[in-house]
Order: sequence, then C-alpha cells, then structure tokens
Amino acid sequence: MTQDEAKQLVAKRAVEFVEDGMAVGLGTGTTATMFIRELATRVQQGLKIRCVASSDASHDLGLSLGMDVKTLNELPELDLYVDGADEVGPGLVLIKGGGGALLREKIVASAAKEFLVVVDSTKLVERLGKFPLPVEVVKMAMPVVEPKLAGLGLNPKQRKARSGDGLFLTDEGNYILDCACGVIEDPEVLAAEIRGIVGVVEHGLFLGMATLALVAGEDGVTEHRG
Repeated sequence: MTQDEAKQLVAKRAVEFVEDGMAVGLGTGTTATMFIRELATRVQQGLKIRCVASSDASHDLGLSLGMDVKTLNELPELDLYVDGADEVGPGLVLIKGGGGALLREKIVASAAKEFLVVVDSTKLVERLGKFPLPVEVVKMAMPVVEPKLAGLGLNPKQRKARSGDGLFLTDEGNYILDCACGVIEDPEVLAAEIRGIVGVVEHGLFLGMATLALVAGEDGVTEHRG
C-alpha cells in the first residue's frame, strides 16, 4: 500500500464518524484534503452538515465542492474536527503545522468536542521530534524570538515560501520558524517554554487535544485512543 492509498483509506473511514446535522471542522493538508473530498461526496448524496475550515485553502475547497462552509464567528461550537498530523506520539501527543496552518488548526480544534486525527502509519512515533517543530511568529518579533529559540537548543530555521521565492507567510500573515530540536523529552515543558517567549503566536505541539486517531497501514485502519 502506498502512502497516498493509506491516506485515502483513512479519509474514507473518517467520514463514517460524521453524522447528519453535525458541525464539522475541516483540517488542512493532504490527508485532510482527501477527507474533505470524501465528505463532499456524502453531502452531495444528502448528508446535511455545516463546516468551519482551518485554512483559506480548505475553506475554498469546501465551497467549491458545494459544502456549507461557515466562519467560526457564525459557528463557534463544533461537534467534530478532522485533521492530519506530522507526528503522533503515545497518548496522542501531536506535532502539526507542516502545512503552515497550525494556528488556525489549533483554534478550530479547540472549538470542537472531539478531535479525530487521520494519519498513515508512518506518522506514528515513540517520541516526538524527528519532524521539525513549527513555531508561528509575529513578523516584528522575529529578531527577538529566533535567538531565544536557538538558546533553548531548538535550532530554528525560517521557512521559505513553497515557490522558493521569498519567505513563507501563514494565512494570518505571520512567519514560521521550523525547529529541528531532535527528540522532545517533555512536550509539556517545551510547549510552556516556547509560549513564554513574547512574539510567539503559536507552536505545533498539540497536547491533550486529540481524542481518537485513525491510523491506516497494511492491516487496514486501526483506532488509537489517548
């Protein structure tokens, strides 16, 4: 099974958790995009739901597929949020933000009663940290934040635009520092240290947020709880 086939399999399974009348948060990234497309097919077949997206890209995709996509201002309480992750560790601790939408993803996830993580088995790790940890930073604060993250031993590097021309900007107009910090021994402590730096908007450690992970592998889709 290829990675794309695994993502498609888990996206199809995740749609089974969506019930008529739900308010659903739409994630961002390749697996989330597959989920949105699968969900749109159900909507076209008569499923009635309302959605809030965690990025401009997912918002626009949902609308283009005929889904009822609202803003959080219009729909501040969600039943379910479905999104991928860059790493999933024991207890459903996550690193997210490889696609650059970590702030909005965390906001939408916090508005949901349940957060369903959809990944392929390559994203499961014993300890977080192999994937660089994204930190979203206000532009003005970059000269202050970067050396402080470096002082924590996090090896920050500013993300470049996907086009290769210029610097990456989030939907909120902020920069991202990707931190090659290695194995994260204590995610809670590191999260607090990063959040304590003035100018940091958000980090990609999602702790105590996910309620269930669907993981696709050679044996099909398995369920993992925190």
